[in-house]
Amino acid sequence: MPENAVNMHVHTTYSYNAYGYTPAGYAELALEAGLEVAGIVDFDVLDGLNEFRAAGQDQGLKTCVSLESRVFVPEFADRVINSPGEPGIAYHMGIGFTTTDLTATATSFLENMRQRASARNRELVARVNAFMSPVELDYDNDVIPLTPTGNATERHICLAYANKAVAQFDSAESLSTFWREKLGTNDLDLPNGPHIQSFIRSKTMKRGGIGYVQPGSGSFPTMKEMNEFVLAAGAIPCFTWLDGTSPGEQAIEELFDVGIATGGAFLNVIPDRNLQGGTASNLCDVIKLARSLDMPVIAGTEMNSPGTRFVDDFDSPELAPLLPEIHRGSLIAYAHSALQAQAGLGYLSEWATNNFNSIANKNSFYEKIGAGLDPCKESLLSKANSSYQPPRILSLLEETDDE
Repeated sequence: MPENAVNMHVHTTYSYNAYGYTPAGYAELALEAGLEVAGIVDFDVLDGLNEFRAAGQDQGLKTCVSLESRVFVPEFADRVINSPGEPGIAYHMGIGFTTTDLTATATSFLENMRQRASARNRELVARVNAFMSPVELDYDNDVIPLTPTGNATERHICLAYANKAVAQFDSAESLSTFWREKLGTNDLDLPNGPHIQSFIRSKTMKRGGIGYVQPGSGSFPTMKEMNEFVLAAGAIPCFTWLDGTSPGEQAIEELFDVGIATGGAFLNVIPDRNLQGGTASNLCDVIKLARSLDMPVIAGTEMNSPGTRFVDDFDSPELAPLLPEIHRGSLIAYAHSALQAQAGLGYLSEWATNNFNSIANKNSFYEKIGAGLDPCKESLLSKANSSYQPPRILSLLEETDDE
């Protein structure tokens, strides 16, 4: 594995990790694996933020905390973007969150996201229960206990159905018969392995399934609303990339224009998905486009489904040429996190706007901070304030804790 390998997109137990990684647990493993920068991202919540940031500073790991959700993009209402089969709906992120002490407006937005997700899940379970009978879930008793803070996802629900079926049937034969009749396949790793969970999800919860409801314009916040929340929280709005095959992603320049107008500034990609899906050339193209816009790029493997890699294969012929760009974006994201947390001087802060005459110059500064800062000494940056010029902030990296 290259010494500058990174993984900036890992879901934790707060929104389902296939390997049971907590934020602190992932930080420890990332450090052991030699990752230079690591990032977590959870759906609709920032519940792992303090744990992950503290683990990074204690252990000397450069970290970044992100949040992912789905948004509605009115300008793309008739085009599928990166949520398959769902026109106008896009997975979207905020990266570089550093505190859960948010403004009242931002706190309300975040709580609304959590409540919307819970309501969708409960309605989903009610529909799927009718199909799964006699295996029926009690959401509060069967699903919520699988989560640390109640933020369940479809993957938690799938695991809950698999567990419930085990309790319902008293023999392996009757369990196998039940699932074969419900899912129409014998390709199952009973009682609750990844295949059975995947089949439950695809059969009942995705497009065409009994529990699926086509989302519309009111199902999720707009990209503009999401970006406003991210900015208010001191973080960075970030586009997400699937594989470049949808009508929306084939118009990615237009999508970038729409999002940049309300603060979009980074791009997140999942390289292994493109390698597995044969769309590596599309991945190269979108990173080339981001480079032309001086838009930093981050990447990761998700780890919210069994079989996903701990880190991308950056030694592969397809990804090796992309690693410098991804590594650079990760350093910039980490530097934003450190400067925002310690001094309020993040990547999209008023200070950054006033001190850099181009995105390229801003990227160069934050990259230097990200490369030179020891995570155990982030507090050195607390000496900075909005009157500091960039060179003076860089000089703080040379100081010791007792100066």
